[in-house]
Order: sequence, then structure tokens, then C-alpha cells
Amino acid sequence: QLKKSPGIPLYEALYRCIRSDILSGKLKADEKLPSKRTLCANLKVSKITVEAAYNQLLSEGYIRSEEKVGYFVETVTEFNPQPVFQPVTESTATETRIDLTSNGSVRFPFSVWSKLQREVVLDVGKKLLMPLPNQGLLELRQAIALHLSQFRGMQVDPQNILIGAGTDFLYNLLVQLLGQDKIYAVEEPGYGKIRKIYGAAGAKCISAPMDRMGVLPDLDAQVLHISPSHHFPTGLITPFSRRQALLSWAKSAENRYIIEDDYDSEFRFFAHPLPSMQSMDGGDRVIYMNTFSKTLSPSIRISYMVLPPALMADFQQKLGFYSCTVPSFEQYSLAKFIAQGYFEKHLNRMRKFYKVQRNRVLSALENCPSARDLTVLEADAGLHFLVKVNTTLSDEALVRRWNAAGFRVQALSEFYHGQVPQSAKHQLVINYSALTDENLAQLEEKLTQI
Repeated sequence: QLKKSPGIPLYEALYRCIRSDILSGKLKADEKLPSKRTLCANLKVSKITVEAAYNQLLSEGYIRSEEKVGYFVETVTEFNPQPVFQPVTESTATETRIDLTSNGSVRFPFSVWSKLQREVVLDVGKKLLMPLPNQGLLELRQAIALHLSQFRGMQVDPQNILIGAGTDFLYNLLVQLLGQDKIYAVEEPGYGKIRKIYGAAGAKCISAPMDRMGVLPDLDAQVLHISPSHHFPTGLITPFSRRQALLSWAKSAENRYIIEDDYDSEFRFFAHPLPSMQSMDGGDRVIYMNTFSKTLSPSIRISYMVLPPALMADFQQKLGFYSCTVPSFEQYSLAKFIAQGYFEKHLNRMRKFYKVQRNRVLSALENCPSARDLTVLEADAGLHFLVKVNTTLSDEALVRRWNAAGFRVQALSEFYHGQVPQSAKHQLVINYSALTDENLAQLEEKLTQI
């Protein structure tokens, strides 16, 4: 029987009925179906309707056609997938941990951003549909150059700025630009993803050992990737003297470069950040990188680097075929956001907000029952700090203990690629920027369980 349904074409209703009979087993495998003429007469429908239904069943593999014989049911099994997720219940919801392993903005200037995007549509119009320069929108590069001049004291030519969709993309470009044959040194301990990206791009990576002043300058490498303004995960800030030593290392041999990843430089709570190494560089050996992921949102996916003029010329010659990876709409919006002073206001608000966040976490740690066994390190800048724990537990056991108390944490030792020194053990990396008001309210209670 053909069950008609409002809004559904007749051939589709027929297709559904036959498919349902096949899946339910009413029509068995290898059973012969009525001929098109017989089915037309029985259902009082047109031949076109029956042909369309049979053709759909054929294309999906429910039936097969044998020439001059007819149509037969194929062997099929009804697909009934089992859910691969566990629904949240009251018992699992109470086990939610406070995540101290990730950073993320919990505040975004939505009203200002949406206003600027409306302005972009009205002011820019059809230019949004035009191809972009491979370096990125000139207006955004000019705005970034102005921001770097005002905030970091850097005199940067917008023509030497390259915009990309995240630092991951820019790291890959640098390997192609500087060469896979070079040795790349990355901080130890450090952000492990950087080493993985360079390795995946075919470059050889070595560890750059650190002391309390940052990376040691005696390196057997041609490219050094560092974050001197606020190192992750230790929180160290490289002093002026060590920066000079690293610049001397870069200038002491041909084709040596320093990649200055200006991580978290915008969030320093008690003093202005030290001058960037790029502004101290007199030999065009520093490649400056930064991102808007920390200051605005990780989902913005807009990063940039400042290349020395000679390297920019090499880029255009060797890799100028690459298109800019950031959509023009986002670039125009961000350019307006910076040029009209909203970015500076946003940074000032976020510094105050994160300072309050940090102080609430520090206060909770100072007042918890285990406070005498906890020592906070490197908490004056950036969006994370270290907590040294006076314990005989291994780092693995220490992390499990905090997990049991309701926290997701990482030990400093997890960021070492090689052997972990004794001085780095029993330390936890505390990221606090993504904590919500609810998390902060639960913090003191959960700290009583560690």
C-alpha cells in the first residue's frame, strides 16, 4: 500500500515504502519485485513515478536490476548506530573539573566588533570580494605597525609585515623560507607544539637549554625560537643582558636568525614590558611574531610576523605564490578595531580583568589548608604562573591528586622533551584566564581537598 504524505512527491513516498519493507524484512533478499507495469496498474500511478522510485532504490543499493528479468531485493542490514557519547547526567555533571591547563578569553567586545563589521560592509562594499595582497590587507598591516610603535616602541614598515591564519601556518612558512636544512633550536622546557610543527615540516629540532635568565646563548643551531617577554611554561622574562648575548650569538655567523615569539607581552601587571629583541636588533636577524589569539580570542585566528627586509624580499621571490589565509572581512574589521583605539581600550580592560582573576586564584591558594606547602612562582606577568608543591609524591601522582580534588592540571615536567632536572619537579603550571565566575567560586572549596 502506498502511504501518501503531504509535501512529499509521490515517487519519494513509494521509494520510502519499499525501502521500509526491505529494511524491516517484509521483502526478503533476492525476492523479485513487481514489474513497473504491474506496480503502476496496482497502485494506479504513472510509470514515471515507479521508474523514479526504482532508480532511487537502485542508486542506494537496496535493489538490483537483471536485464530482461526484473528487479530483485539486495541483501542489506538496517543501519542503527549506537551513540558514541555518554549523555551528561547528574552524577557525571558533578565530576566536572576546573580546567587549569588552557587559556582562553572569557570576554569579547561583541557590541563593538559587530558595529565595526556593519561599518565594513557599508564602507568597503564590493572590495570585500576582491583578492588580497599575499602579505595581508594593507590597512591592517598599517594598524599593526602603529600599534607596535605605540605599545612596543618598534619602528616597523608595514611592507615587512606578513599576516596569516594562526602562528602554526606562519611557523610552516618560516621553515620553507629559512630552509629545512637548518637546525632549529626550541626552548627546553617549552610549548611542545612548536617542536612538532617544525618536525612535521621536515626541519631538525634540538633543545635550547635554559637557566633562570632564559635560553643559554651557546647553541649549535642556525635558528632559535624563543619567547623572551614571558616564557611558557616557566613564566621567565629574559633580562636585557641575556637578550644582548643572544643577539650577539645571532650576528656571530651567517644565516642565523632568532624567532621572537612575543607570547603574553601584553599582560604585564607591575611594569612595562622590556623592549622587544626586534627593536634591539641592528643586524636584521630577528623575526618578530605575535597573535591576537590571547588578546581577543583563539577563534579569531589572526597572527602576524615582521620579517627583516631581506627576508621579505626572499619570501616574495620564493613563496610569493601563497595567498593570504585570513578572510578580508575579518582583516578589515580588525584594522578598524585597532585604528579607532578600541584595541588599546580592550587591552586595558583585559589587564584589569586578568589581574583580578589572578589575584582571586592567588588568594585562594594562600588561604587553602595546604598553603604552607605551596609556593607561587613567576606570577607578575602573563596568563599563567607556577606553583611549587612541597611533596614527596612523583609528578604523576601529584597530578592525579589534584585531578581527584576536581582540577585538571599539568606538571612542569610534562613540557620537557628530554631529561627533567630535579629543580623542575613538583611544580604545576596554573593557567587562569579561562576561569569563569562559577569556577572561581568553587576554587576555595576544591582546594580544601588537595
